[in-house]
This record gives sequence, structure tokens and C-alpha cells, in this order.
Amino acid sequence: MTDSASTQALIKQLTELVGASYTLTDSVKMQPYCKGFRFGSGEALVVVRPATLLEVWQVLKACVAADVAVIMQAANTGLTGGSTPDGKDYDRSVVIINTMRIDQIQLIDNAKQIVGLAGSTLFGLEDVLAKHGREPHSVIGSSCIGASIVGGICNNSGGALVKRGPAYTELSLHAQIDANGELSLVNNLGIDLGETPEAILTNLQQQNYSQSDVTFPERRASDDEYHERVRAVDADTPSRFNNDGRRLYEASGCAGKLAVFAVRLDTYPIAKKQQVFYVGTNDPQVFTQMRRDILGFKNLPDSGEYLNRDCYDVSKKYGKDTFVVIDKLGSKYIPKLFGMKRVVDRIASNFSFLPTKLSDHIMQFLSILWPNHLPKKMDAFRDQYAHHWILEMSNDGVDEAREYLDTFFQSNEGGYFECTPREGEKAILHRFAAGGAIGRYHAIKKKDFGPIMTIDIALRRNERDWLEVLPPEIDDNIAVKLYYGHLFCHVMHQNYILKPGVDAKALKQKILDSFDERGAEYPAEHNVGHEYFAKPALKGFYKKLDPTNSFNPGIGKTTKLKNWEEKNR
Repeated sequence: MTDSASTQALIKQLTELVGASYTLTDSVKMQPYCKGFRFGSGEALVVVRPATLLEVWQVLKACVAADVAVIMQAANTGLTGGSTPDGKDYDRSVVIINTMRIDQIQLIDNAKQIVGLAGSTLFGLEDVLAKHGREPHSVIGSSCIGASIVGGICNNSGGALVKRGPAYTELSLHAQIDANGELSLVNNLGIDLGETPEAILTNLQQQNYSQSDVTFPERRASDDEYHERVRAVDADTPSRFNNDGRRLYEASGCAGKLAVFAVRLDTYPIAKKQQVFYVGTNDPQVFTQMRRDILGFKNLPDSGEYLNRDCYDVSKKYGKDTFVVIDKLGSKYIPKLFGMKRVVDRIASNFSFLPTKLSDHIMQFLSILWPNHLPKKMDAFRDQYAHHWILEMSNDGVDEAREYLDTFFQSNEGGYFECTPREGEKAILHRFAAGGAIGRYHAIKKKDFGPIMTIDIALRRNERDWLEVLPPEIDDNIAVKLYYGHLFCHVMHQNYILKPGVDAKALKQKILDSFDERGAEYPAEHNVGHEYFAKPALKGFYKKLDPTNSFNPGIGKTTKLKNWEEKNR
């Protein structure tokens, strides 16, 4: 759409559909939706924020009729820019549909499953399920604070939970554009909601259905095979990664190539007994052996979160405010905090004498006033050990792990302690704060460093040398290396802060080449976004879902042109 009159006509139509307050055309107001959480940015014609699923459908119909590209967006917490425009080189105008006003969560089958609408969040899901003694399919990750349920599904987000695997479902309600440019609504939720799109969407949002309308088709609402896959420690492939064709199905892994209205997911009973063990060592091979041993337990661990000493220190100093806010006010306050940060940074951007990311400078200063928030036992382990592993077990696995650890450390370097419930909460929350803390650290000390690179990789399940050792020609260009990750799944988040003047693009390619040599896959759980190339299987999946390339064009460094034309690319 290049004609000015047509452009204005579309904006007018969208305004009539969702209201003037929720139709954004001012570049300053659109910035939080056009700029990625940590990576990427681009331009859009308009940002619309519908209040209902029906409004989303009506907006989609208007966009298809106007022949514009559409980016469906929820919390915009991804690290690879996959839910924002990328640059200015689109052949059509881009409309962003942000769904965060549509945050309803519905319970079915006595809360054994849920239906999450387009803007519902994992924070919200945790709160809803806690009243029923159940837990979500995923827990929020440090890199994606405030993430949406649908966003996790669309990106095959991984998470920390060893027993449950990546976010996955085969039950969804989504819109699709076919090869002829026709928009259709596909109801694969397993709930009878009517025949027409208008009826289906209205009935779902208003919960106009009974238990008898809910069916249980032979489709997965979670990755119920993952527990077997992660145990296969001698396999020479990773346990989970975004390009894995096993877990690309309609909404799952679609990366915005479908317009997803809702997903249906399994939930899980809260364990009757839980215990966090805090483990430390100076020898990475100790954790190599422990990982192989523990994945052979009768009872799988719930999670096993790793961080190195440098990451411990950065998280302690630069993640303190996130830690304290969640600890004192609860996780549901985090989206409000991020909203306030965006407002402060937006205002500050109008004054050249103020630093970029002013909110980080303010919050970092205030956090200094707060006393040490970490248990003395953890700090003692920080001084003693370079590598830290937060091992969480439940039910019969608690005694199994306790007996194993007692025996193991009689003859191996390192040690552990059993956390009190409060210490366990703080250990997990400390690891949780690491992702944001690294970004804060770089923002505060930007003048001292070059760019920052964040790469998540999935190592082969039989990889024994999980701790990266870079050759001097790469290592000499890096000022700080901060590692954390999900060690049982062999998914590592590797953060590199470069020295000033280093060519980040060239160095990153060398690092990725080193991953290729090791048989690793990347990205592991943050999806390709606009940062990585989609491999052939993933690109083929995208083209099948979206033959006209109208939804989120350019994802995975594919062409942005209509009908997947390759010229100018």
C-alpha cells in the first residue's frame, strides 16, 4: 500500500474498529511496539490494540483487503526481534496487531487444561492455576519477563522444566491466508464454538460453551515425549531446538506466520514435596557426570539451572531491583514496571544530554540503597566455586537426590547444601534475574565496552565438554563472558560483551561456526527472529503456513517480499 488515500482509508477503518485510543500512528507512541526487547527495530504504518478476538478478526480482514503485511504481537519480550518489524525494506506497509488487552485464561476439565487467549501471560496463568493446586506447562524465564502464553507456543520457547519440555500444542484457534490470498479461521481447539468466525470468536471469549462442547481429540496439548528424549544422554543430537521438525505444528513454532487467537495446553499438579539443592564445583566435568547420573534417576528433576561465577556477580548487582520487586510485590507487578521503564526511556529520548536507557540508570542507583538480598550460604559458595547449579527435585525425587549427592561428593570435587524454602526461592529468583541483569550491566557500562551478543545454543545430548573454551583469536576480542542455562537439557545462554572496536558481526559468525563444528543447534529456544537464518525445514514450514508471505515477512532472514519473491534480497 503506497497510495496516501488508501493508507488513510485503512487507518480510518482500523480506528473505527478498535477506537482512536488504541490506534497508534505517532512514531513515539509506536516505539515500544516497533522496537524489540533487546534486538531489532523497524517501521510500521500503524499499531492497533484490539480488545476482543472479534476485533482482531475484523482488523485482519481489513488488512488483507488492503494488501498490507501483518505482524501479530503480544508481550514483545523476545530476544531476537521476531515480533517487531525489521528495518524499512518491506514492499508493503506493515500493521502491528498487539493483543495484550485480550488476556483471558479459561479452565477446562477441572483445570487439567487451559485455554489461553492471545494476550494471556504466564504470570497470569500461574496465579489462576495456583488456586486449583496446579502449575503451567512452563515457568517464566529470565530472558522473557512478562511473556505471553501464545508467544511461547509460537516460538517453541523452551524454559527450565526438565519433565515438560518446550512449549507445544496441537490444539489452537488461528487465522491463515491461503495461496489465493483468502483469509480463513481454523478451529482446532477441540471445542465446538459454532460455524462462522464471528460466532466462534465471540463464543470463545464469552465462554458460551458447555463441558459437552469440549472434546479430547488425539492431539497433544504438551510435549509429552520430552521426558524420554532428555534422558537419552548418549544421543548425538540436541534434546530441543527451534528448527526441530518434530515440534513444528500449526501454531507451535509458527513465529507469527499464523494469526493465533488462542491455544489449549495441559497443566500439572503442584508437587506435594519440593526441595532445592544448591550445588557448586570448580571442575565442569563434575557437572557433566552429575547430569548423566541424575537423568538416569527413577524420578526426573524438575529443573537444573546453571550460572557461572561472573554471571552470579552481575545478577546480584544489576538484577537486584528485579529480584526485590518480584520478591516483595510479586511477579504480576513486573509488566507494570516494564511499562514505566518504557515511558521514562521514551521521555528521555527527547533530551540529548540524558543517557540512553535512563530508566536503567535510575533503577540501578536506587538498588544500591537496598541491603544484600542473597543468603549467606549462596555467597559463600560464590567465593568457593566457579560453577553453580540450582537443582530442584520433587516428591520421591527429593530423597533420591539427597542420597545421591551425599555419596557423590564423598569422592568428587565440589559440594552442596539443602536450601530452606526461603533460600530455595531466592536461589531460583537470583537465576531468574540474570537475563535482564546482563542487559542492565551493559547499558550502565556501555562506554567501557563494545557491543553485546546473546546466543542460546542447544548442545548434543552426548556432549561432555559443555563449558565453552574459545580459541584465542575469538576469546581475545571478548571482554566479559556470562554463561547461564538449563544444564539438563543442554541449552546454554552464552552472553558475550565485546571489547571496544570489535566487528561484532564477523566475530559472531566465527562463534556460530564453532557451534556448527560441535554439532550444536541454534537458536535453542528464542527462535530465529530477525537475527538467525531459518534452516530449510523451518523455512519450508513457514512457506506452507503462509504461502503469500503476508504474516511477519522476513522472519528467519527470509525474503520480505510478497509471495516469497527473492529479488532485492
